[in-house]
Amino acid sequence: MTDRSNSLGAYLRARRALVTPEQAGIPDIGVRRVPGLRREEVAMLAGISADYYLRLERGRDRHPSLQVLESIARVLHLDDEHLTYLRTLVAEVPRQRRRRPRKEVPPAGALKLLEGLVQPAFIEGRYFDILASNSPARAISPRLAVGGNQLKDMFMDPAEQALLPQWEAVTECFVANLRQAVGNDVDDPRFIELTGELSLASAKFRQLWGRHEVRAQTGTPIRLHHPQVGELTLNRERMAIGGADGQMLVVYHADAGSTHADKLALLASADLPTVEAGVRQTV
Repeated sequence: MTDRSNSLGAYLRARRALVTPEQAGIPDIGVRRVPGLRREEVAMLAGISADYYLRLERGRDRHPSLQVLESIARVLHLDDEHLTYLRTLVAEVPRQRRRRPRKEVPPAGALKLLEGLVQPAFIEGRYFDILASNSPARAISPRLAVGGNQLKDMFMDPAEQALLPQWEAVTECFVANLRQAVGNDVDDPRFIELTGELSLASAKFRQLWGRHEVRAQTGTPIRLHHPQVGELTLNRERMAIGGADGQMLVVYHADAGSTHADKLALLASADLPTVEAGVRQTV
């Protein structure tokens, strides 16, 4: 059974590899062939049999109770977001036939809102594809143009990496958010294509993806090293668009009266406030 068909087992293996015996409060005895906790140690600490835990990891039992999941989550130091994700991996989801690609089309109202914004803004799809953007956003990064993909740019484009002095933290956040957004829908062709391409191109992506971190993105400041105006700290807001599954409106804005606001205004004034919109093939 592959990791793709046994998402629960892949997740449990990845997460127990991140917990040391010291963190679990047990003595570290003997030579460990793999990092983290052994299966029998997780089972013991969770109060379940080693045989039952082995069946969970191998995909032979896909119906653990909530009590069992919570006990395992406690041992593996999973927070509420990770526990919620863990529960999606055992939920009964009917198998669907492979869906035909469909276009991610931003709603007309969202495009009108984007057109009226003076702040850098864009609309992203489920997999961080750029579906629409205004010129202030493209002044921040020319890669924020329709047809681009933020994940691919972060891991594969040196210019985008140079723009992000906190590249490590930003990529960790994006990969954890992708894991949360996908859930157990791992048969999605677009997901397979994107993660496959990134895995081949970037050792760092493979490392982060293998950790199985799960985290939602929240509004937070982001630091940029812009080639024209230098250091720039902007607030990044990400808001769901009603009626458009998985699409988000992302807006950058600076603190009022700050030097960063002056730099942002300088960048925005270099181009007319036009909106570029398009569609991406997804599923």
